[in-house]
Amino acid sequence: MEIINTINAILLEKLGPLGPLAAVGFLGALLIIVTLPTLLKRRIDPLSKLRDAQRAGNSAAGKGQAKPLRMGGRGEKLDKFAAFLEPQTEEEMTSARLKLMRAGYRGKHAVRTFHAIQFVLGVTFLLLGAGFVLYKSTTGEISTTTLALFGVGPGIVGYFLPRYWIERRLQMRQQEIQDGFPDALDMLLVCVEAGQSLDQGIVRVAREIAVGYPALAEELSTVSAEVKAGKEKTSVLRAFAERAGVQDVSSFVTVMIQSQTFGTSIAEALRVYASEMRDKRVMRAEEAANKLPTKITLGTMMFTVPPLLIVIVGPSVYAMLEAFANFKI
Repeated sequence: MEIINTINAILLEKLGPLGPLAAVGFLGALLIIVTLPTLLKRRIDPLSKLRDAQRAGNSAAGKGQAKPLRMGGRGEKLDKFAAFLEPQTEEEMTSARLKLMRAGYRGKHAVRTFHAIQFVLGVTFLLLGAGFVLYKSTTGEISTTTLALFGVGPGIVGYFLPRYWIERRLQMRQQEIQDGFPDALDMLLVCVEAGQSLDQGIVRVAREIAVGYPALAEELSTVSAEVKAGKEKTSVLRAFAERAGVQDVSSFVTVMIQSQTFGTSIAEALRVYASEMRDKRVMRAEEAANKLPTKITLGTMMFTVPPLLIVIVGPSVYAMLEAFANFKI
């Protein structure tokens, strides 16, 4: 106990009131640094490798074990940390992969890389906040509010920053697909009426709209590539709707599947649906225009009413103050 009290007194004298806390944090970081090489050198459990191989081979059952076409990439370096860098349930993993896919990240290790970036940013920002708190504690006393704000706050911000980035990118990508989809339908209708097949029209549309709507062009290029690879067109269109996550695309896929199932004219279905998409785009523009007066009301009140009151009421108030001053005398 005497040794502990002596160490505590030395820390309080050298580092201030937060000296013991700083020492504990330093020891924790040191333990993490010492443990990382052990985790990196740890071998993967053979049962886990067998389980992953069985999951990967479920779609190709009966065809024998397929050899990998490429060597492991950068993402496989994080295999040893998969226990805490990936969701542990199939539902959470599927949801996270779909969300990242809709945001434009389709890599094999996208989920693992996202959680790794989230973990690294959280720890880095937390260490920066702890360093700032220690610096403030050496220059003087630090309040509890400042300790909570700058000690824990940066770590929370760093942890949720990648999630905010994904949400923002997902919304921007879906908005881009929604804005460019009516134009893409019009171009696709022209291609089909000119005698091209639906697959050829999709390729042409993807090439033409790549400059204005790159996200939609990428999705259409993926559809074309999957059709050329021999996949069933119905499953390809449904995967397109799932990746896009836009209601207009889902409705278009339903129309195309029904047209193919019942043997109706694709050109006629495209003509009707393209007309509805144009009307829908006009209605969205009118809705946004109707919301504009409500949105600018607050700004108008903040930046217009106070100067107007100063100009109109100011002279009267000044005259009244002068009159009251003379009356007191």
